[in-house]
Amino acid sequence: MTIRPATRQDLPRIWELILELADYEKLLHKVDGSLEQLNRDFEQAFQSTVAVDGDAIIGYTLWFTNYSTFRTKPGIYLEDLYVSPSHRGNGIGKALLHDLFQRAEQKNYGRVEWSVLDWNQSAIDFYRSQGAEVLEDWRICRVTIDSKTKF
Repeated sequence: MTIRPATRQDLPRIWELILELADYEKLLHKVDGSLEQLNRDFEQAFQSTVAVDGDAIIGYTLWFTNYSTFRTKPGIYLEDLYVSPSHRGNGIGKALLHDLFQRAEQKNYGRVEWSVLDWNQSAIDFYRSQGAEVLEDWRICRVTIDSKTKF
């Protein structure tokens, strides 16, 4: 298994994994994006790494930079970390996460942040085992911008 930066040629497989993740999180009905949009935004809006076993992409991270005013440093927001179910338990998620930590360290970024669903105890336990602090007193706020949004 190797971890490498994703290429444009990897996007169809990454899109398949995004749909797997949405299904796992019981949120497939919320997916309204497309492979074409993912392709359009690649490298400008987000970056990605892939875990590869032979020729098969078996996991990925998708992330983008943010900024901490308190630390006055850029950081990384990890949107997705996903490993195909048949490959879980082999250290792939840990390797993907640590690859991202190393990228942040090399760029002198201040932190890596992400969200986890409150019902996903196995993910919470995994993240804690990797040194993550689960911030109990913070909640994510979101406004979805679409044609129905009223301001």
